[in-house]
Amino acid sequence: MIKTSLIISTYNRPCALKLCLESVKRLIQLPDEVIIGDDGSNDDTRSLIASYQKDFPVPLFHVWQEDKGFRVAKIRNKCIVKARYEYVIQIDGDMVLHPYFVTDHLLFARKGCYIKGGRVNTTKSQTERLCRNGIYRPLSFFTLGLTRRENAIRCLPLARYLAPHRSTRPGLGCNTSFWREDLLKINGYDEYYVGWGGEDYDLSVRLLNLGCKKLAIKFAAIGFHLWHEDRYMQNREKNFNYYHEKVAEKAIWCERGIDQYLKDRMPEEL
Repeated sequence: MIKTSLIISTYNRPCALKLCLESVKRLIQLPDEVIIGDDGSNDDTRSLIASYQKDFPVPLFHVWQEDKGFRVAKIRNKCIVKARYEYVIQIDGDMVLHPYFVTDHLLFARKGCYIKGGRVNTTKSQTERLCRNGIYRPLSFFTLGLTRRENAIRCLPLARYLAPHRSTRPGLGCNTSFWREDLLKINGYDEYYVGWGGEDYDLSVRLLNLGCKKLAIKFAAIGFHLWHEDRYMQNREKNFNYYHEKVAEKAIWCERGIDQYLKDRMPEEL
C-alpha cells in the first residue's frame, strides 16, 4: 500500500480549480492527502479552498505564497516539503481527472522510475462552457470539444505494453508522479526558473541523470486539461538557455531548491 500526496498548483483560476477538486472527490482511489500550491491567488481562491476543506474526503491543505510573478517551481518545492507521504502525484489546477487517475499512477509506480502521464485538451469553447456552468460532469472520450481525443481511451494492457518503450520529451509538470525520496536527492525544482517554461523539463532531466527511468504512460492516468491563454512567457528565452546549459552539464543537484525549506520542518514532520 503506497501512501500518496496529490499536489495541485493553481493561480487565480477558481472556476477551474473547483472542477479539478470535484474530480478529485470522485476518484475511485483517493490520495491520502491533497496539497494545493497557490502561487499568489487572491481571496476568491482562498475562499473556495476553505469551503472544500470543511468536508473534503481526505486532508486538504492550502500552501500560499505572495504573488511575485510566475514562480511555480518555488510553490511546488514548498508543497513537496509539506507532503507527508512517500509518493507524490503532481497536477495543475486546471486538470479534470479521470476516475482511475490515482489508481493508474499507482499501478505503474516502480522504484527508480518517475511517471509522465498524458493529457487530453479541451477546446476554448468547451472550457468556457464547463466553467460557466460550474457543475462537474465526468469527461470521457465521447465528450464534445476535445483535442488529442485518443488520449482519453483507458486501456491498461496497451498502456503496460507501451510504457517501457515510449520515448517523449522529458516531461510536463501537469501530470507526473515521483517518489519523494528521489525529489529530495536532486533538491527538487530549480527556483532559477521564474516565468513560464523549463522548470519541469529540468526536473525530469535531473531525475534521469540521477539514474531514474521515465515511464511515459498513454491510455492510463488520464487527465483532461482545460484551455487557457499562454501567459508569463517573458522569460522563456532566458529560462531555456539556462536549461540547455544544465543539460550540457548533466546536472543532478540544483543550488536554489528544496533544501532551503527542509530546515524549517520539525523532525517529526520529515
